[in-house]
Amino acid sequence: MASEPSRPETLRIVQIGEPILRRQARELTPDEIRGDAVQRLIARMRDTMREAPGVGLAAPQIGEPLQLAVIEDRDDYLRDADSAWLAERERAAVPFYVIANPKLSVALADPVEFFEGCLSVAGFTALVPRARAVRVEYLDERGQARVIEARGWHARILQHEIDHLRGVLYVDRMTSRTFMTTANYAHHWKDRSLQELRAALNLAG
Repeated sequence: MASEPSRPETLRIVQIGEPILRRQARELTPDEIRGDAVQRLIARMRDTMREAPGVGLAAPQIGEPLQLAVIEDRDDYLRDADSAWLAERERAAVPFYVIANPKLSVALADPVEFFEGCLSVAGFTALVPRARAVRVEYLDERGQARVIEARGWHARILQHEIDHLRGVLYVDRMTSRTFMTTANYAHHWKDRSLQELRAALNLAG
């Protein structure tokens, strides 16, 4: 008899207001990262991120106070996107990878603003200024030291997920006047330029 295909092992994503989202996560040792418990956690975080769907997930978002996150911006998320929209955001597919104990430094500090959401602030979005390019030193899923340099949307994802490991959410960095439901964003603002939005919301700059 044929066995049934295995289903993804997903985890509950905690929402804003949960204390763990405001705590500094602890570092992992290389031995911990290589251990069975963290390897199982990585697999379940990957499945949870994909099921959501999202482009990143940090351990505090699933109730674990660890400096661990998974990143992936899949081709199928971008397949139907307008090429000009992708170019404006400097967005391209990013293969799945794991970061532990990340140390982020800014490579290009000039802030870039785009709407950003979060799996732990479900149903909302806002304009968030982020550095255009960053450099991150981290340990990979085997506990090996790595360095990655990223720009555009990839850099935004890294900044967002690493913030989670410090107890910071995008609402702490957002342009507060732009905070809105994702439904209203899609209905009123999705196809308007940043300049039009700034004028409509009486934003400086």
